Amino acid sequence: MDVRVKAYAKLNLTLGITGARDGYHLIDSLVCTVDCFDLIKLKKRKDKLVSVEMHGRGSEGIPPERNNAQKAAEAYIEAFGTTGADIIIYKNIPVGAGMGGSSADAAGVLRGMSKLYGLGSERRLKELADGLGSDTGYLLSGGYARITGRGEKVESLNSDMRLNFLLLVPKDGVSTAECYKLYDSIGQSTNGSESAIKALTCGDTAGLAENMNNALYAPACRLNGDVYTAFNELKEFSPLGVNMTGSGSGVFAVFESAELCAWAKSRYRGKFESILLKTKREKKVIKWQKKD
Repeated sequence: MDVRVKAYAKLNLTLGITGARDGYHLIDSLVCTVDCFDLIKLKKRKDKLVSVEMHGRGSEGIPPERNNAQKAAEAYIEAFGTTGADIIIYKNIPVGAGMGGSSADAAGVLRGMSKLYGLGSERRLKELADGLGSDTGYLLSGGYARITGRGEKVESLNSDMRLNFLLLVPKDGVSTAECYKLYDSIGQSTNGSESAIKALTCGDTAGLAENMNNALYAPACRLNGDVYTAFNELKEFSPLGVNMTGSGSGVFAVFESAELCAWAKSRYRGKFESILLKTKREKKVIKWQKKD
Protein backbone atom coordinates (compact mmCIF):
# COMPACT_ATOMS: atom_id res chain seq x y z
CA MET A 1 0.00 0.00 0.00
CA ASP A 2 1.31 3.42 -0.98
CA VAL A 3 0.23 6.72 0.56
CA ARG A 4 0.63 10.19 -0.90
CA VAL A 5 0.51 13.39 1.16
CA LYS A 6 0.78 17.04 0.17
CA ALA A 7 2.81 19.07 2.68
CA TYR A 8 1.85 22.74 2.33
CA ALA A 9 4.10 25.73 3.05
CA LYS A 10 3.22 28.59 5.40
CA LEU A 11 3.66 32.34 5.48
CA ASN A 12 3.96 34.44 8.63
CA LEU A 13 1.59 37.37 8.22
CA THR A 14 2.80 38.68 11.56
CA LEU A 15 5.71 37.61 13.76
CA GLY A 16 6.26 39.24 17.12
CA ILE A 17 8.76 38.28 19.85
CA THR A 18 7.14 38.22 23.29
CA GLY A 19 10.04 37.04 25.45
CA ALA A 20 12.23 34.02 26.08
CA ARG A 21 12.04 30.81 28.10
CA ASP A 22 14.54 28.00 28.63
CA GLY A 23 16.84 29.44 25.99
CA TYR A 24 14.11 29.74 23.34
CA HIS A 25 12.36 32.84 22.01
CA LEU A 26 8.60 33.07 22.48
CA ILE A 27 6.58 34.25 19.52
CA ASP A 28 3.15 35.58 18.64
CA SER A 29 2.44 34.97 14.96
CA LEU A 30 -0.53 34.98 12.60
CA VAL A 31 0.16 32.32 9.98
CA CYS A 32 -1.53 30.82 6.95
CA THR A 33 -0.82 27.92 4.63
CA VAL A 34 -0.40 28.55 0.91
CA ASP A 35 -0.78 26.44 -2.21
CA CYS A 36 2.89 25.56 -2.55
CA PHE A 37 3.59 22.03 -1.39
CA ASP A 38 6.04 19.16 -1.24
CA LEU A 39 4.70 15.80 -2.41
CA ILE A 40 5.45 12.90 -0.05
CA LYS A 41 5.12 9.22 -0.98
CA LEU A 42 5.24 6.54 1.72
CA LYS A 43 5.36 2.76 1.46
CA LYS A 44 5.42 0.16 4.26
CA ARG A 45 8.52 -1.84 5.05
CA LYS A 46 8.67 -5.21 6.78
CA ASP A 47 11.49 -4.10 9.12
CA LYS A 48 11.60 -1.03 11.35
CA LEU A 49 13.98 0.96 9.18
CA VAL A 50 13.27 4.28 7.47
CA SER A 51 14.67 5.42 4.15
CA VAL A 52 14.09 8.97 2.92
CA GLU A 53 14.84 9.95 -0.67
CA MET A 54 14.81 13.67 -1.47
CA HIS A 55 14.35 15.25 -4.90
CA GLY A 56 14.37 18.91 -5.94
CA ARG A 57 15.37 22.32 -4.61
CA GLY A 58 18.87 21.08 -3.80
CA SER A 59 17.53 18.81 -1.07
CA GLU A 60 19.35 15.70 -2.29
CA GLY A 61 22.36 16.34 -0.06
CA ILE A 62 20.51 16.66 3.26
CA PRO A 63 22.01 14.02 5.60
CA PRO A 64 19.52 11.70 7.38
CA GLU A 65 20.52 12.94 10.85
CA ARG A 66 19.48 16.49 9.87
CA ASN A 67 16.33 15.55 7.98
CA ASN A 68 13.14 16.26 9.93
CA ALA A 69 11.20 13.87 7.71
CA GLN A 70 13.49 11.04 8.82
CA LYS A 71 13.11 12.09 12.46
CA ALA A 72 9.33 12.24 12.13
CA ALA A 73 9.06 8.72 10.75
CA GLU A 74 11.38 7.35 13.43
CA ALA A 75 9.40 9.11 16.17
CA TYR A 76 6.16 7.65 14.83
CA ILE A 77 7.58 4.11 14.70
CA GLU A 78 8.87 4.40 18.27
CA ALA A 79 5.57 5.78 19.54
CA PHE A 80 3.27 3.25 17.89
CA GLY A 81 5.49 0.20 17.45
CA THR A 82 4.91 -0.10 13.71
CA THR A 83 7.32 -1.25 11.06
CA GLY A 84 9.19 1.27 8.95
CA ALA A 85 8.65 3.06 5.67
CA ASP A 86 10.32 4.00 2.41
CA ILE A 87 9.69 7.71 1.87
CA ILE A 88 10.21 9.82 -1.24
CA ILE A 89 9.84 13.61 -1.02
CA TYR A 90 9.55 15.78 -4.10
CA LYS A 91 10.38 19.29 -2.91
CA ASN A 92 8.71 22.33 -4.36
CA ILE A 93 8.79 24.58 -1.29
CA PRO A 94 11.84 26.88 -1.54
CA VAL A 95 14.58 25.89 0.90
CA GLY A 96 15.76 28.52 3.39
CA ALA A 97 12.96 30.95 2.57
CA GLY A 98 11.16 30.93 5.95
CA MET A 99 8.19 28.98 4.58
CA GLY A 100 8.43 26.04 6.97
CA GLY A 101 9.43 23.47 4.36
CA SER A 102 11.27 21.20 6.77
CA SER A 103 8.45 21.36 9.32
CA ALA A 104 5.88 20.79 6.58
CA ASP A 105 7.70 17.62 5.53
CA ALA A 106 7.82 16.37 9.13
CA ALA A 107 4.10 17.05 9.58
CA GLY A 108 3.36 15.42 6.23
CA VAL A 109 5.30 12.30 7.18
CA LEU A 110 3.40 12.03 10.48
CA ARG A 111 0.09 12.32 8.63
CA GLY A 112 1.28 9.86 6.02
CA MET A 113 2.45 7.31 8.58
CA SER A 114 -0.87 7.65 10.41
CA LYS A 115 -2.74 6.99 7.19
CA LEU A 116 -0.39 4.15 6.25
CA TYR A 117 -0.74 2.30 9.55
CA GLY A 118 -4.12 3.54 10.80
CA LEU A 119 -2.73 4.55 14.20
CA GLY A 120 -2.52 7.86 16.02
CA SER A 121 -5.07 10.34 17.26
CA GLU A 122 -4.80 14.02 16.40
CA ARG A 123 -3.70 14.76 19.96
CA ARG A 124 -0.92 12.16 19.92
CA LEU A 125 0.38 13.25 16.53
CA LYS A 126 0.44 16.86 17.75
CA GLU A 127 2.59 15.79 20.71
CA LEU A 128 5.05 14.09 18.35
CA ALA A 129 5.04 17.09 16.01
CA ASP A 130 5.85 19.55 18.80
CA GLY A 131 9.04 17.62 19.48
CA LEU A 132 10.20 18.01 15.90
CA GLY A 133 10.06 21.75 15.23
CA SER A 134 8.25 24.97 16.14
CA ASP A 135 5.91 24.98 13.11
CA THR A 136 5.36 21.23 12.82
CA GLY A 137 2.33 20.98 15.10
CA TYR A 138 0.59 23.82 13.30
CA LEU A 139 1.34 22.35 9.88
CA LEU A 140 -0.47 19.12 10.75
CA SER A 141 -3.68 21.00 9.98
CA GLY A 142 -2.65 24.38 8.52
CA GLY A 143 -5.11 27.12 7.61
CA TYR A 144 -5.22 30.44 9.42
CA ALA A 145 -3.94 30.24 12.98
CA ARG A 146 -2.33 32.21 15.75
CA ILE A 147 0.73 30.43 17.11
CA THR A 148 2.31 31.40 20.40
CA GLY A 149 4.85 30.10 22.90
CA ARG A 150 7.65 28.40 20.98
CA GLY A 151 5.12 27.77 18.23
CA GLU A 152 3.49 24.78 19.91
CA LYS A 153 0.36 26.67 21.01
CA VAL A 154 -1.97 26.75 18.02
CA GLU A 155 -5.27 28.63 17.91
CA SER A 156 -7.08 27.92 14.64
CA LEU A 157 -8.91 30.89 13.15
CA ASN A 158 -12.00 30.49 10.98
CA SER A 159 -11.91 32.74 7.95
CA ASP A 160 -12.90 32.43 4.31
CA MET A 161 -10.57 35.25 3.29
CA ARG A 162 -8.56 34.38 0.18
CA LEU A 163 -5.24 36.16 -0.04
CA ASN A 164 -3.15 36.51 -3.19
CA PHE A 165 0.61 36.81 -2.91
CA LEU A 166 3.66 37.42 -5.02
CA LEU A 167 6.68 35.87 -3.32
CA LEU A 168 10.31 36.75 -4.05
CA VAL A 169 12.96 34.25 -2.98
CA PRO A 170 16.58 35.43 -2.67
CA LYS A 171 19.12 32.76 -3.58
CA ASP A 172 20.74 32.74 -0.13
CA GLY A 173 18.80 32.07 3.04
CA VAL A 174 19.11 33.56 6.53
CA SER A 175 20.33 31.59 9.54
CA THR A 176 17.43 31.49 11.99
CA ALA A 177 19.79 31.22 14.98
CA GLU A 178 21.89 34.17 13.83
CA CYS A 179 18.77 36.20 13.09
CA TYR A 180 17.39 35.76 16.60
CA LYS A 181 20.82 36.46 18.08
CA LEU A 182 21.09 39.72 16.17
CA TYR A 183 17.51 40.60 17.12
CA ASP A 184 18.50 40.30 20.78
CA SER A 185 21.46 42.65 20.29
CA ILE A 186 19.34 45.20 18.43
CA GLY A 187 16.66 45.08 21.12
CA GLN A 188 13.82 46.37 18.96
CA SER A 189 10.21 46.45 20.13
CA THR A 190 7.75 44.33 18.17
CA ASN A 191 4.19 44.71 16.97
CA GLY A 192 1.57 42.19 17.98
CA SER A 193 -0.97 40.20 16.02
CA GLU A 194 -4.19 41.64 17.45
CA SER A 195 -4.87 44.22 14.75
CA ALA A 196 -4.15 41.79 11.94
CA ILE A 197 -6.37 39.10 13.49
CA LYS A 198 -9.18 41.60 13.95
CA ALA A 199 -8.94 42.55 10.27
CA LEU A 200 -8.93 38.86 9.31
CA THR A 201 -12.07 38.10 11.31
CA CYS A 202 -13.79 41.17 9.82
CA GLY A 203 -12.87 40.18 6.26
CA ASP A 204 -10.79 43.34 5.83
CA THR A 205 -8.03 42.36 3.41
CA ALA A 206 -6.51 45.84 3.22
CA GLY A 207 -6.52 46.14 7.02
CA LEU A 208 -4.81 42.79 7.39
CA ALA A 209 -2.13 43.71 4.86
CA GLU A 210 -1.52 47.07 6.54
CA ASN A 211 -0.97 45.35 9.89
CA MET A 212 1.49 42.72 8.68
CA ASN A 213 4.79 42.84 10.56
CA ASN A 214 7.88 40.79 11.34
CA ALA A 215 10.21 41.51 14.26
CA LEU A 216 13.02 39.64 12.51
CA TYR A 217 12.96 41.77 9.37
CA ALA A 218 15.63 44.29 10.49
CA PRO A 219 18.17 41.67 11.62
CA ALA A 220 17.47 39.56 8.53
CA CYS A 221 18.25 42.58 6.32
CA ARG A 222 21.58 43.04 8.09
CA LEU A 223 22.45 39.38 7.57
CA ASN A 224 21.27 39.26 3.96
CA GLY A 225 20.90 42.51 2.03
CA ASP A 226 18.85 40.72 -0.62
CA VAL A 227 15.92 40.66 1.82
CA TYR A 228 15.88 44.47 1.86
CA THR A 229 16.20 44.59 -1.93
CA ALA A 230 13.34 42.13 -2.48
CA PHE A 231 11.13 44.00 0.00
CA ASN A 232 11.58 47.29 -1.82
CA GLU A 233 11.19 45.75 -5.26
CA LEU A 234 7.76 44.47 -4.23
CA LYS A 235 6.76 47.85 -2.81
CA GLU A 236 7.25 49.36 -6.27
CA PHE A 237 4.15 47.49 -7.47
CA SER A 238 1.95 49.30 -4.88
CA PRO A 239 0.53 46.18 -3.20
CA LEU A 240 -1.72 46.27 -0.15
CA GLY A 241 1.26 45.28 1.99
CA VAL A 242 4.68 43.63 2.03
CA ASN A 243 6.22 41.36 4.65
CA MET A 244 8.99 38.83 5.25
CA THR A 245 8.08 35.28 6.29
CA GLY A 246 9.83 33.52 9.18
CA SER A 247 13.42 34.62 9.58
CA GLY A 248 13.65 35.09 5.81
CA SER A 249 14.79 35.16 3.20
CA GLY A 250 11.40 34.97 1.45
CA VAL A 251 9.49 38.25 1.06
CA PHE A 252 5.90 38.50 -0.14
CA ALA A 253 3.38 41.12 -1.21
CA VAL A 254 -0.40 40.94 -0.82
CA PHE A 255 -2.49 42.21 -3.74
CA GLU A 256 -6.21 42.85 -4.13
CA SER A 257 -6.62 40.05 -6.66
CA ALA A 258 -4.92 37.15 -8.40
CA GLU A 259 -4.94 39.23 -11.59
CA LEU A 260 -2.89 42.01 -9.99
CA CYS A 261 -0.47 39.41 -8.63
CA ALA A 262 -0.03 37.96 -12.10
CA TRP A 263 0.41 41.47 -13.52
CA ALA A 264 3.17 42.24 -11.00
CA LYS A 265 4.93 38.95 -11.70
CA SER A 266 4.82 39.53 -15.45
CA ARG A 267 6.52 42.90 -14.99
CA TYR A 268 9.08 41.88 -12.40
CA ARG A 269 12.60 42.25 -13.81
CA GLY A 270 14.67 41.60 -10.71
CA LYS A 271 17.10 38.76 -10.04
CA PHE A 272 15.02 36.77 -7.55
CA GLU A 273 12.78 33.78 -8.18
CA SER A 274 9.15 34.94 -8.20
CA ILE A 275 6.22 32.70 -7.26
CA LEU A 276 2.46 33.29 -7.30
CA LEU A 277 0.71 32.00 -4.19
CA LYS A 278 -2.73 31.98 -2.62
CA THR A 279 -4.00 30.86 0.74
CA LYS A 280 -4.75 27.18 1.15
CA ARG A 281 -7.13 25.92 3.80
CA GLU A 282 -6.32 22.35 4.77
CA LYS A 283 -9.05 19.82 5.45
CA LYS A 284 -8.48 17.79 8.57
CA VAL A 285 -7.37 14.31 7.59
CA ILE A 286 -6.25 12.91 10.93
CA LYS A 287 -9.04 10.53 11.90
CA TRP A 288 -7.08 7.49 13.03
CA GLN A 289 -7.72 6.76 16.72
CA LYS A 290 -7.28 3.01 17.10
CA LYS A 291 -4.39 3.44 19.50
CA ASP A 292 -2.56 6.16 21.44
